[in-house]
Amino acid sequence: MKRNVGNMERVLRGLGALALLIGAWASPLPLAARLAGLGLLGVYVMITALSGTCLGYALIGRSTCPLPRG
Repeated sequence: MKRNVGNMERVLRGLGALALLIGAWASPLPLAARLAGLGLLGVYVMITALSGTCLGYALIGRSTCPLPRG
């Protein structure tokens, strides 16, 4: 899959994923809710941050990568 997430957004997604994963660990919700709600979302956002590709962006044709200079 073609990269469609820019560097600044990757950093912000990584920080957001870290916050979600900490919330999944520290929140007072039941375990199933923490894992399903915060944990899975945190893992998905972390994967998109590390890989630089977002399935949602690909489906709607969006990209935050800078245009190639030519």
